[in-house]
Amino acid sequence: MSETPERLLPHPLTGQLFASPVPPGTGWPEDPAAPDTPVAHTARQVRELAATAQDVDQLNALCSVCSACERLVEWREDVAERKRASFAGEPYWGRPVPSYGDPHARFAVVGLAPAANGGNRTGRMFTGDRSGDWVYAALHRAGYAEHETVSTAGDGQALHGVRMIAPVRCAPPANKPTPEEKATCSGWFDREIELLPELRGMLALGGIAWQTVLAATARMGWEVPRPRPKFGHGAVAWLRTPDGRDIRLVGCYHVSQRNTFTGLLTEQMLDDALALAAAPVE
Repeated sequence: MSETPERLLPHPLTGQLFASPVPPGTGWPEDPAAPDTPVAHTARQVRELAATAQDVDQLNALCSVCSACERLVEWREDVAERKRASFAGEPYWGRPVPSYGDPHARFAVVGLAPAANGGNRTGRMFTGDRSGDWVYAALHRAGYAEHETVSTAGDGQALHGVRMIAPVRCAPPANKPTPEEKATCSGWFDREIELLPELRGMLALGGIAWQTVLAATARMGWEVPRPRPKFGHGAVAWLRTPDGRDIRLVGCYHVSQRNTFTGLLTEQMLDDALALAAAPVE
């Protein structure tokens, strides 16, 4: 981080002044943490703290102040200080981005990591970039989101029956977390899946999300097909939890601009994959 004096900027919705990155418990909309929320500094501490969470709200608070990956901490905070020119007049969240949505979700949308000038700026997953616009619009068309569009945390959006989860909670350089960073963050991911007892389906946005889900559920003792199913758009894999729930995992091309601009992923394709992931399980 730089040695320059802290500069406070107004939140784009509330006008309240914040530093970048935003200190926990200072009034940012939807901030789950408090000033005294325990901070994980190592992969071991991530797993130890995650195990103490009794619900997804507690887990969100803990993961939103995590500092276990030095490279990611430096990157997310550097982006928050330097800012993209078009957002130079507003504060950046600049912390790990918590999961978002219904704590009693029956299906989950699994991505990869927050965008540097998207979730890392707004403080909410899939909010503030064009990829997120596609996801929320699809959820709205299917009746799972209150609003078709989003802007930043605190804009009135709400999800019903669905939860958004990222295997990596901090924005990584070049959108590429290292294997070690993914392994460290897996403590938060695994515990979140454990805290969603009504889960029946998962939509994996991209091959990394698909592989992450298969690896996580194997670690957690779920029944996972062997050999592990290959990712593909519309691919389906059935997983079984230790308590006997069958979970449908559905693959979907990622909502990256490269995929949506070229037509590799269309709105109809996304809608169909989402509907399959959310369909009732007998």
